[in-house]
Amino acid sequence: MEISSRKVDKTVIVDLSGDIDLGNTPAVRKAFLREVKENRVPRVVINLSKVRYIDSSGVASLVEALKASRDVGSRLILIGLSTSVREVLQLSRLLKIFEIYDKEEEALAV
Repeated sequence: MEISSRKVDKTVIVDLSGDIDLGNTPAVRKAFLREVKENRVPRVVINLSKVRYIDSSGVASLVEALKASRDVGSRLILIGLSTSVREVLQLSRLLKIFEIYDKEEEALAV
């Protein structure tokens, strides 16, 4: 799992690559919460285009980041969902809860 972040104006984009599973969820969770809670970035975009697999612990981290972003008044946006990640979020009935776009440009335009 690789985690990197970059800033575009007032938005931080967190790029993830690899599988999000129980073994690396703590690092993923820490990256999300650092941007939302500590740095209080107004908009955090999580790029999942290079994530092939996500398990329940990864989904829990996304939900926790979403809750934290709502608590501090920032926006959490997911982009680039692969078919498998989209299916997991659909099965857990979370697709409608998250703000989701296909491309980075779309997320930055809103």
